[in-house]
Amino acid sequence: MRTIGLDRVTLAYDDAGPERGTPLLLVHGHPFDRTMWRPQLERFAAERRVIVPDLRGYGASPGAVHGWADFADDLVGLLDGLRVPRAVLAGLSMGGQIVLELQRRHPGRVAGLLLADTTAAGEADRDQRLSMAGRLLDEGMDPYAVEVLYRMVSPHASGAVADHVLAMMRATDPVGAAAAQRARADRPDHLPRLGSVAVPTVVVVGAEDEFTPPADARAIAERVPGAELLVIEGAAHLPNLERPDAFNGALGRLLERVDHSDDRSAIAGD
Repeated sequence: MRTIGLDRVTLAYDDAGPERGTPLLLVHGHPFDRTMWRPQLERFAAERRVIVPDLRGYGASPGAVHGWADFADDLVGLLDGLRVPRAVLAGLSMGGQIVLELQRRHPGRVAGLLLADTTAAGEADRDQRLSMAGRLLDEGMDPYAVEVLYRMVSPHASGAVADHVLAMMRATDPVGAAAAQRARADRPDHLPRLGSVAVPTVVVVGAEDEFTPPADARAIAERVPGAELLVIEGAAHLPNLERPDAFNGALGRLLERVDHSDDRSAIAGD
């Protein structure tokens, strides 16, 4: 683990792999941390640079966001600090929503998108989101973590995966998690602008996802020009952990598309 001090926050992150191809930035969901991306870090750091941060208020990154844009701006600050001009961004659940916000605010920093088990729509029930923030502060993370475990992963997930997911949720700082819930309550609706997304995009979802079901993934894929949609059987909200081979296959295809596009652009520039 490394840390970097930005203007308003210190972020913990992993940074591994050679300077070859377009770097990959992996953005975790709520209420998890960067270790949810272990299968992807192990797979892709063998061939390119992979950057995996803990978002502000999660994992080993202290503090709490003040507004929704903070998450995206923190990540741009991280890329600036690491001298990464453009990256392929992969985000799951809240991470996917953050990735969309980053692409809206800083489109030139995004070379490709993988949106997993997420929605591009605005908040459907703001009051419920705010109520959840209050519950996390009042009760801590444990009751929530136990309650949602077998919605985060399918009931037939391996014991090791279920234990890892439960441990991440229990270890999350409820102050940071509650702040994120309040910020998400005011996130914008990205659906109307998806037709302007002009980078290679893959949309992935677990077939058994109850939080952001396949219909939400289809709504994104149908609007982003040229997007690939992959529904992964036997997985719920975390297919990258439950079915890493299928997930990594989709991410690998995206990276190949981006690298091929960059190579053609370089040749045209010559």
